[in-house]
This record gives sequence, C-alpha cells and structure tokens, in this order.
Amino acid sequence: MEVRPSEDHPNPIISSIPSSSISIDTSLPLSDIEPRVIELFKDLFEKWSNLDASRFSIETVSGGITNLLLKVTVMEVSGGVISFTVRLYGPNTDYVINRERELLAIRYLSHAGFGAKLLATFANGMVQSFINARTLTPPDMRNLKLAAEIAKQLRKFHQVDVPGSKEPQLWVDIAKFFEKASSLRFDDRQKQMKYETILFKEINREIHQLKELTDRLDAPVVFSHNDLLSGNIMVNEEQGKLYFIDFEYGSYNYRGFDIGNHFNEYAGYDCDYNLYPSKNEQYHFFRNYLQPNEPDKVIDSDLEALYVETNTFMLASHLYWALWALIQAKMSPISFDYLGYFFLRYDQYKKQRDSALSLAESFLLRS
Repeated sequence: MEVRPSEDHPNPIISSIPSSSISIDTSLPLSDIEPRVIELFKDLFEKWSNLDASRFSIETVSGGITNLLLKVTVMEVSGGVISFTVRLYGPNTDYVINRERELLAIRYLSHAGFGAKLLATFANGMVQSFINARTLTPPDMRNLKLAAEIAKQLRKFHQVDVPGSKEPQLWVDIAKFFEKASSLRFDDRQKQMKYETILFKEINREIHQLKELTDRLDAPVVFSHNDLLSGNIMVNEEQGKLYFIDFEYGSYNYRGFDIGNHFNEYAGYDCDYNLYPSKNEQYHFFRNYLQPNEPDKVIDSDLEALYVETNTFMLASHLYWALWALIQAKMSPISFDYLGYFFLRYDQYKKQRDSALSLAESFLLRS
C-alpha cells in the first residue's frame, strides 16, 4: 500500500481544507467549552452557520494526558445526523510535537486508509471524521487474533509514502528532548530536589552508546506511528475493522523502534513491565508483520533478526519517553505525575539494558 504524489499533477490528498483562527481553552468545564465549539463549527462549515445551537450535541470522548477529545454530533434540519471528533491539543504540547509534520502525515495516512479523515483545523486543534469503534485496552493487545491484525496493519502503515525528509527522527528528537529536559528548573521545591537527583551525564552516555549500537543493526527506515499504545488503536468487532489513530508523533523512523515501542505499551497505564510480550508472543507478531498472507512461512533467521532489532530499539523507547516526561513535568498543566513517570521509564531502561545490549552484540558477532 503506497501513496506517491505525482510530480506532474497536483495531488488531491493535499487539497485545501477549512481552517479557523478560533482557539478553545481546554481548562474550561465542558459546559463552557460547548458554546465555543458550536461557534467553531459555524465558522468552519458555512452550511451550518445559521443552525440553531440546540442542534449540536457535544460530549467528552477522552481526556488523555496530552489531548482532549470531543464527539460533536450535528442534527441537520433535513433530518441527517453527522458525528465528528474534535481534538483539542494539550497546552504547551508544541514543545514536543511537530504539528506541521502531523497535519501533512494525516492527509496521506488518511488517503491510505488509516485513521480518521482530516476535515478542518483551528488554532489549537483539528476536526476529524468520527470512527464508530471501541478503543483497545492493554490486555487486548496480547490477544493473538488482535495482535496478528495489528502486525498486518502496521506493515501496511510502514509502506505509506509521506512526502518530506525520509531521515529517521529518533535520535534527532531524543537530542532535542535531552537539551530541554536537562536544563529545567521547577518552582516546586520537592520537584526540584527530585529533579536534581537525575544524572544527565549518565543519560547522555547511554544515548550515545545505544545509538552507536543501533546504527550497526542497519534497521529499515519507515514512516512510523511512534506511539502505538492501546489508546491509539480502535476496533469495530461487528465490521471486523481495526484502526490506528492519533499520528501526532508520526515520523520517518526505525522499524524496530515502532515495534519495540508498541511492545513496551503492553505494560499498560500502570507500567507493569512483567507484561512485556514473551519471545513466542513476539514471534507471532513478527510472522504476521513479515508475511501477512503466509505467516507460517517466515524463516527463523528473519524472525531472529527482527527480534534483536526490536528488543534493542525497545531500550530507545524508554529513553525517548523518559525525557519527554521531564519536559511535560515542567510544561503541562495536566495533573499527572510526569516526574514519577520519568523514573519509571529510566529505571526500566536500566533494568533491561544489559540483556538487550548483550543480545544485540552477540547477534552482530554472528552476522
């Protein structure tokens, strides 16, 4: 599944969509957000500019640790009922998310059949089509049938050609995160004292050592989701459809990072890394990723190579989100223990580091 823009003809994928300068304060209660959302829809969609406010229904879909999602239903005078998803960006998330890159990627991924269709943008968010499906839970991801489908869909996702730089962004982003994360100061004395226990020189050494090792693996570079946790996967069991959503961290990246990061998310919101998939579970995933139509025909050497690649880049996933959490601890107004999350991820990195590095070194010696 590839989407390649023609150089000779304008691509319909990048046709213009409505936009508005309206901004919506995510800290307000829903009762105060509702009239602002109605105003936004009337500004974006001319056909509803005179529609009575009573014909708009707004409810919260999700309140994650980054964004606020709303379901907006419009009841037209003709009797038609249309639902939309409104995504409101979390405050200060531009420190860690490239919104321009995200908006470009959404158009191409949507055209390739992934996620919701981008319908409009506004000052601090976007309007997308509504997906009638349920969000997965962490235990769902280890269901063999669902794991196989996720693997097959991820292979297709990795084949989408998104215009722009094809350079992998992992170490570029980690370097940016490290620079910001290592120069913070907290007003809260307890937070500052905890922050000062972090050994940034040690982390910097770990980053460079891991980069040198992963470079030797020569992992394929693909357009990656980079945040494939259970909350970003939806399923409609009746229709047998699986959806990947929320591409705000999407970029060209190493294949092993995208898969290893997904496996780390088996730990769930409680970060129970005892739930990290076993080798057998990983091989089941790899077979369906490497040969979706004939998973049983994947040769052992290909399974081993992807196993090593994934479980080396799994370490990079811990470093990435640990540093991300430090920046959020300073910038985000959301009530979440980001500082504690840093220590969870970095401690897990240190716990898995030696065995993962040894596995990679041993594999490279034999290759």
